[in-house]
Amino acid sequence: MRSRIALGAVAGLAVIGLALSGCSSSNNSDSGSGGLDGKGKTLDVMIAANTLYPTEQQQWFKDVSAQFQKETGATVKFETFASANDELTKIQTSVLSGQGPDIYDLGTTFTPTAYSTGAFVKLTDDDWKKIGGRDRFVPATLGISGPDEKNEVGIPFLSRPFVMAYNKDLLKAAGIDKPADTWDGLAEQAKKLTSGGVHGMAIAYADSFDPWKFIWAMAMQQGNTILDLKDKKATIDDDAVKKAYETYFGWMSDDKVVDPAAIGWKNAQAVAAFAAGKAAYLPMVSSSSQVTLDKSSVAGKYAYAVMPTIPPGETSLPSDGKAAATIISGDNMVVAKYSKNQDLAFALVKMLTSTENQVKYTKTFGDLPTNADAAKQIEQGNELLGPIVDAGTKAFGTPFSGAWGDTQLALVNVVVQSIPSLSGGSVSSSDLDAKLKAAQATAQGSLDKAK
Repeated sequence: MRSRIALGAVAGLAVIGLALSGCSSSNNSDSGSGGLDGKGKTLDVMIAANTLYPTEQQQWFKDVSAQFQKETGATVKFETFASANDELTKIQTSVLSGQGPDIYDLGTTFTPTAYSTGAFVKLTDDDWKKIGGRDRFVPATLGISGPDEKNEVGIPFLSRPFVMAYNKDLLKAAGIDKPADTWDGLAEQAKKLTSGGVHGMAIAYADSFDPWKFIWAMAMQQGNTILDLKDKKATIDDDAVKKAYETYFGWMSDDKVVDPAAIGWKNAQAVAAFAAGKAAYLPMVSSSSQVTLDKSSVAGKYAYAVMPTIPPGETSLPSDGKAAATIISGDNMVVAKYSKNQDLAFALVKMLTSTENQVKYTKTFGDLPTNADAAKQIEQGNELLGPIVDAGTKAFGTPFSGAWGDTQLALVNVVVQSIPSLSGGSVSSSDLDAKLKAAQATAQGSLDKAK
């Protein structure tokens, strides 16, 4: 799921109900409410819809509310958004109206947008104490909580560094000893792995969140940060970005290593294709896929690897390139300034980021803990851990600017608007140039207005 905005993995864990209402009491120093009286009150929480595990998420909503009501007397009402566009629209609506959810669970890449509005609580030392302190969290997950440590709004809730899954049996049968570390090499491997009903890659072209991350990574590896904050300039109309899109579209149109049906796939469908043994590689996936894969026909036959960090057309990283394996990715929780229940909001965040609740969340959904103690528990004895930890060390943050939300949407829109042409066979160079020009104008306009 989402921005779906860093360390650890889960191995061999089955989907379980959280049963949160029975796992903690109000005098638990790790997750307790501190004696707050919320009887008769309701907290409104906005969170992304989990398309991989929708049933489990609905149960989690019920269990969270039950536990919080037991601890404080207050209930929790969850609202969901389905796309990055929905996410941005809801933030803008709440900011303009001065009312809305008490807590937003945002993809990390939308934290700069939330920060720029000035509508969310800038965390003080006392605020951090209310949720157990900054040292409760894995340090890397704090990397995009704010522009600096004294100006933070985002509280890390979960972590999802992106990697790629691969089918060990398919690679072995093709004589491939390990995944390529260059994008060109990966495409060549995918060609060897495409045969009959099996394709080299499973790509979710129609997903609302995934496409831009490929473009960002390949551009970063070529030295293009998409937004140059120092010179206040957008750089989408650049050869590096065009090359990234050509590579991404080319997997289907030129290399033919992707199932043609993938033109309409969301992330869940790409995961399902890999789980069915119909694809050798599943790039841009998080540890949340493990819950599905460990119950599928590829259980025990797959592994994770760091995605290529050498850009298209190159055999080594350019001198100005960044070896970006993943964004600093996950979810941050932010508390609205307009909320009349801020103490209760912080109490809920404390409960959700407790060791016990974080471990149970990971076992159910696969997303990784931000709580340091929970992360240690999850990491112990997990064979699939290494590549995900490695990816986390190679993570780079997206530009911390209020313009990034619009920029991210502009990058996705290039893909959305190109799908009809891609369905017809290919995206022409002139067509792509026009779409990149439009995206550049959107990003630059937003950057010009950003604080």
